[in-house]
Amino acid sequence: MASHDVIVIGAGVIGASVAWHLAALGAKNVLVLDRGQVGEGTSSQSSGILRTHYSVPSNVALARASWSVFERFAEYLADEEASAGLVKCGYLIAAPEGERLAALRASLDHQRASGIPVRLLDAAEAASLLPIARFDDAALIGFEPEAGFADAYLVASAFARGARRRGVQLRTGVEVQGLLREGDRVVGVRTAQGDVHAGTVVSAQNIWSAELAAWSGVPMPVKAERHRVLALQGEPAYTPAMPVFKDLGSPGMLYCRSYGGRQMLVSEGTAGELLDAPDNQQGDVSMDLVAEIGAQVAERFPSYDTAGLASSWTGVYDVTPDWNPVLGPVPTLPGLVVAFGFSGHGFKLSPAVGRAIAQTVLGQPTEVSLAPYSIERFGRGELLTGLYGQGAVS
Repeated sequence: MASHDVIVIGAGVIGASVAWHLAALGAKNVLVLDRGQVGEGTSSQSSGILRTHYSVPSNVALARASWSVFERFAEYLADEEASAGLVKCGYLIAAPEGERLAALRASLDHQRASGIPVRLLDAAEAASLLPIARFDDAALIGFEPEAGFADAYLVASAFARGARRRGVQLRTGVEVQGLLREGDRVVGVRTAQGDVHAGTVVSAQNIWSAELAAWSGVPMPVKAERHRVLALQGEPAYTPAMPVFKDLGSPGMLYCRSYGGRQMLVSEGTAGELLDAPDNQQGDVSMDLVAEIGAQVAERFPSYDTAGLASSWTGVYDVTPDWNPVLGPVPTLPGLVVAFGFSGHGFKLSPAVGRAIAQTVLGQPTEVSLAPYSIERFGRGELLTGLYGQGAVS
């Protein structure tokens, strides 16, 4: 029976980050297991937007720490070939008069109080940055210049490659089928290829984290939601120099960014299609939904009234009751540490989360406290629901 100090289940962007940070912090005998390939699951479906704009203070701290990694990714990994695919174009967010205005103002105030460079813009200034959009209804506009978008698959691959170079064993195509236990303590995992012992098991299984409930008998508050993403071809082009945009004035709280150099990537920042079981296969994108999102886009981007649909795809979120992750040890199962339920935030937070989880496993202090993300918060009624309500802004 094989034995390791730490087993990480999942080689998406979170699991790969955890593995790299474990090795970088001194762990010597780490094994990563994934039923598929590195980064091929929900990580590859990410829209890749990077921002520190959150209404939950601990999310701001994690996002800020992560941005500092993305901005100097090759240096951080000590790998000159590593690339995050970062496009530093800034993040623009606007709200009209109404229910979301106070939440935006409070969130921008917190960012600035945290030392994050955020500017308030008028409509003319916003239009100079994103000239294809209209801002005549905006009551408040914030701009975060230290933001943009990147490539989650590239990041997962770079972390995994760096982890291998530091001695981490990574086995793909291996499905974990259960936990090994001695009494209440988790001491390894059961796979189709045999049992593997470990001092600590880290589960970074994303939408498959619900399997932990069946394996352990401990409820895991996570559900899978499918979200639709469109790439629209309009004129003028949405160029990479134009900022990512969050439209709090649209019914779907749309987010959009440049895609492929000229197209607009756009999706709704609200609840998606609840799935009965974890499934990251591509789902249908109906023409009714395309028309619905297209109508919202045309309201903000008038010239896109005649935009064409270039492509569409789906991505799946691992959603918790408060749309924020569960991070850290499971108190009733010593030896098990979890990182799931990112609800669309996983890529943005992956460097800082990977470091904090690795520090937790190794008994080291964390730069950002994981206490707010404890699984016990749900039983205590201490949910991390953001000022915008449930949804991907959080």
